Amino acid sequence: MVQKPHAFVADEVRAVYRAIRERRDMRHFAGGEVAPEVLQRLLEAAHHAPSVGFMQPWRFIRVRDVGLRQRLHDAVERERVLTARALGEREDEFMRLKVQGLLDAAELLAVSLADDRDKHVFGRRTLPQMDLASASCAIQNLWLAARAEGLGMGWVSLFDPVELSTLLGLPEGAEPIALLCLGPVHDFYEEPMLQRERWAKREPLSALVFDERWGRPSDLFSPTPSSVEPA
Repeated sequence: MVQKPHAFVADEVRAVYRAIRERRDMRHFAGGEVAPEVLQRLLEAAHHAPSVGFMQPWRFIRVRDVGLRQRLHDAVERERVLTARALGEREDEFMRLKVQGLLDAAELLAVSLADDRDKHVFGRRTLPQMDLASASCAIQNLWLAARAEGLGMGWVSLFDPVELSTLLGLPEGAEPIALLCLGPVHDFYEEPMLQRERWAKREPLSALVFDERWGRPSDLFSPTPSSVEPA
């Protein structure tokens, strides 16, 4: 195979796609620790994410205090119960999904949008939510880097943002968006946990990609002569 200009070598390409495919939203952790130099690498990966207008809206708070972790866990548990009630007939099914990672994971990182992000207009005048999109890119970078390092990560978003802001001492205008549980795991799920638990399943890509306008199936997934089974 001819090497394309600017492309990584084949083994590196496979490693990137492997990290993407094997990344999991983890809920079970094995304790242990994350070496400081590894955590710095992961945060550096997050910090190299793209951001609209180069605004870099992400802020990370490393939570090591056991008491604070417990208070954050309690806040998440209260929201988990309220979410379960809102789900109606799926309440019992939802309550079987645990969020113990806040207590069990080696590291807990709270992610917040910065308090001064409204000054950034470039790329946000009509789409102000691009601050959240940019911070999500940073979280994904961290997630993929963690998987490559053999560490699990889970994104917890079951919380009241006002309560979390108080617990974490956020300034006015900052907005918490994630609690990230990070650390060694006993094993990675073979498939996404919510798919394994039959909560939902991955949609076929062909149903989510359109040509020219919404709803028009993309030719990208049309059968080609080489892929059609012989009659």
